[in-house]
Amino acid sequence: MRISKILILFLVLSISTKAQTNFDEFCKKTFKFSTFYIAANGGTSVSDVDVFSVENGLETSIVKTPYDYNLAMGIRKIARFGYENKANTFYDGTEESWSDGANIGKVPGLEFLFEVDYTRQQGDTYLDQHHFLRYVGDNYIIKGEYLEDGFADIKYFETSERYRYKIGKKFSLNLGLAQRLSEPYGYDPLEQWVLSNGDIHYTYLALQEGYNVDVYNGEYFDPSGNLVATSKEVWESVIIPKALSDYSERKRNELENKMLQSLVVGFDFYHYKKDFWFHAWASLMPYHYDDGGSYTYHKYNNNEQWYDYSGGTIFGYKYNKHLGTFVEGKYNKYWNREWYDFKLGINYVIF
Repeated sequence: MRISKILILFLVLSISTKAQTNFDEFCKKTFKFSTFYIAANGGTSVSDVDVFSVENGLETSIVKTPYDYNLAMGIRKIARFGYENKANTFYDGTEESWSDGANIGKVPGLEFLFEVDYTRQQGDTYLDQHHFLRYVGDNYIIKGEYLEDGFADIKYFETSERYRYKIGKKFSLNLGLAQRLSEPYGYDPLEQWVLSNGDIHYTYLALQEGYNVDVYNGEYFDPSGNLVATSKEVWESVIIPKALSDYSERKRNELENKMLQSLVVGFDFYHYKKDFWFHAWASLMPYHYDDGGSYTYHKYNNNEQWYDYSGGTIFGYKYNKHLGTFVEGKYNKYWNREWYDFKLGINYVIF
């Protein structure tokens, strides 16, 4: 019995050791060449603004905008393309690698990015997140992505499974399915408040939201009982827009996220030489399954199909050792919401 127990213990230890070794090898292989970073960046925002009032004699107040900053944390393992040079010794969280949006990476295999940014810009704060896992094989692409762009007001989780067909070494086509989970874009909480003449019954909506109006004294109070306006002009130009915005945001947040199944087709092209490079990619979703739900985007698009697409182009050309030009850009349009970046220019090295 003692020998049996020893053999069993030895077997368990062997299996555990082997499993631990395999796990260590997996982690080493997966995270090799990856970089983890935490960074903070800041700077002066817009200058102070003097505001004048003459209601009670000349009065002056100063509107101050706090400094801008960006707090970033992330980990990335994405092979750089030939035209991408690592200019900085360290990642500082402000890098923009537009090629991350391509369907395939520089090398086959697993690549990933997980980044969170908390940003304050001209007094407004935004939470941005971009996470993705991408595995590229010889004839297939699997990708999972989560994007939250506070500045563009877009947030969704997307997975896609695509068949990849290579045409030569530089060009490939892909076809597959995409699944997106997001809020029901297209839903308008204010639609039920619109009158037949196109106006909106904003006062009644505000009263339903807890605001109070003292018609006799011309005073307006918020749901907490605080005096927020003493004139109809301030009520309509300042308070009502905020009330409508708060109401719309609350009603949208009350709805559950919605899954959308779509057909996706795309291409990737990459050519690189030291004096000329061209990288282009695109994805198009021409068909979306209508599940007949109450908040499907088909309902807000006259029960018709629509096109969602994304793409990017990176071009660079060096005419000689002194003169060069470049054009870079990316564009996205989902649910009729757009977000994009671009830059172009000429460089001349003075000798």
